[in-house]
Amino acid sequence: MRPRSDPATFAVLVYDDVEPIDVGATAGVFSMARRVLPGVTYTILAEAKGPVRLAGGLTILADADWRSAPAYDVLLVTGGPGWRQQVGNEALLGFLRQQPPQRLASVCTGALILAAAGVLRGRRATTRRLALGSEQASPQQLLGGGEVESVVAAVVEDGGVVTGGGVALAIDTALYLIGRLYGEEARGDVARSLEYDRALAANRNFLGYR
Repeated sequence: MRPRSDPATFAVLVYDDVEPIDVGATAGVFSMARRVLPGVTYTILAEAKGPVRLAGGLTILADADWRSAPAYDVLLVTGGPGWRQQVGNEALLGFLRQQPPQRLASVCTGALILAAAGVLRGRRATTRRLALGSEQASPQQLLGGGEVESVVAAVVEDGGVVTGGGVALAIDTALYLIGRLYGEEARGDVARSLEYDRALAANRNFLGYR
């Protein structure tokens, strides 16, 4: 893909009981990217504009609801314990089905929401590897239980849809999206601004990272 010269807009989709690190890591990368790529913007979307209670009790404010969101180039679905409720949210799933595949991305268990919407059918994808707490099966196992090929990776792109691994790999996913739109040099510049360039170089060896 030819690197773009015009500003990109990223939308980060949240819901009750998202892990704060998923929001902080992705929005943080997009925020830092503005220092290297002026004009980059991001917005926080939820089912309703206003307060959203994240896992652990932190509350953030969504800028807009996802039904009337401003235009965006990428819609990134975050993960966290609340994914279990969202896979039954038919309004959200229908909204996701309407999106062009090349505009969809997820981090951590956000991939399970994309899978519930059917947009990962027949594709390779990744998510969090390990079962935590009282979980009986890992998200990686759950993702691969049907029509999705679940792989262990930092980031996977298949058919235009980008999925990222668990928790801190949200940083890698956001950087991957920067690189897809602006090119590898810009991605490297943003990674250095985060002092994440060494970690990024190591994670590029993970299966699926391009």
